[in-house]
Amino acid sequence: MNVKEAIEKRRAFRSLDPVTISDELIQILAEVVEISPSCANKQPWKLIFVRNRQVLEKIFTNLSVGNKWVENASMIIAVFSKPENDCIIGDRLYYLFDTGMATAFLILQATELGLVAHPIAGFKESKTKEILGIPDEMRLITLVIIGKHSSEVNPVLSDAMKLGEKQRPPRKALDEFIFINHYDNKYLNDKGRK
Repeated sequence: MNVKEAIEKRRAFRSLDPVTISDELIQILAEVVEISPSCANKQPWKLIFVRNRQVLEKIFTNLSVGNKWVENASMIIAVFSKPENDCIIGDRLYYLFDTGMATAFLILQATELGLVAHPIAGFKESKTKEILGIPDEMRLITLVIIGKHSSEVNPVLSDAMKLGEKQRPPRKALDEFIFINHYDNKYLNDKGRK
């Protein structure tokens, strides 16, 4: 699978089957993060790979109501950092961008391995940090939910989520977010480029 195929195949599925989380799998995912780009090679990210069922169960109690589906996860990867771990140029804090890039690389690697890697924001940050022993000064940016895609739609999902399991949700048209040379010059399409 090439990069474009992994990007196209990647989906934020919520219907999960269990998958074995081996040391080798963790190593593969960790190595992709290790070689991710960052400002001045600061590598600001930190990750905790959680596969212990008792710890997972504690995390489940701190998720938002819409994330009940996470209880079928085989692993959760906690991704965290702090501004001082990366470049700060004026008021631009790069730690979120760089940690996001590393997380995207991890997600694509998991996709290539046939896994679902679904990042979520719906969790209680302070309580989850406490469970995992993450220092107070760190920001818990996301939890990446790992599992195998299930052909059976998870019954706890809302109707909108169930629909999202069957077809990719609509994407914005390119001319809504791509511009050429200047903000007032919208990208048209392959045939009408300016």
